[in-house]
Amino acid sequence: MVPCGAVLWRRLLRKRWVLGVVFGLSLVYFITSTFKQEERMVRDRNLLQVQEHEQPIVWKVKFSSGNSSQLSNQCRNSVQGKLLITDELGYICERKDLLVNGCCNVNVPSTKLYSCDSCLPNGCCSVYEYCVSCCLQPSKQHLLERFLNRAAIAFQNLFMAVEDHFELCLAKCRTSSQSVQHENTYRDPIAKYCYGEYPPELLPV
Repeated sequence: MVPCGAVLWRRLLRKRWVLGVVFGLSLVYFITSTFKQEERMVRDRNLLQVQEHEQPIVWKVKFSSGNSSQLSNQCRNSVQGKLLITDELGYICERKDLLVNGCCNVNVPSTKLYSCDSCLPNGCCSVYEYCVSCCLQPSKQHLLERFLNRAAIAFQNLFMAVEDHFELCLAKCRTSSQSVQHENTYRDPIAKYCYGEYPPELLPV
């Protein structure tokens, strides 16, 4: 036996006005959802346009002669070098001459400050640690500021994440798409670590 409720429901659905109400509610829901989605798309598009046209970009980089790590007698350093290490004060030394506090031992004759060995006049170097050390020279501040102010939007997220001069030099000297041509060949296979404003010149292939 068919339940009484089911019979009433079937009869109710046969009424045209009930179908009209159901259709009307569905139509209202569809239109509301469409408008909300369009509103979100317009808002996101406007936000992107504002970000693209904001000038100058507000960067976090702080250029200063002193920093908190110096006060605590601790140094950050370039970490990954097998033979050479550059600390955040600009000293470059052999890995074996790195002190327990992360700083280069300045009493070792081979330790150098702001060394640009292996670097070309265009700011590209063949050794990553020399690139970082050279980039940390106080005289490079204006060059780096010019680069930041004209950096493409593509690099904005990368360089907005850095907090100070040292982190900027670490990021800038790492190889990136600016250092390669055809996605698999270095523009300059020798001097491929660059802190300068522009990528290395394209070499003939």
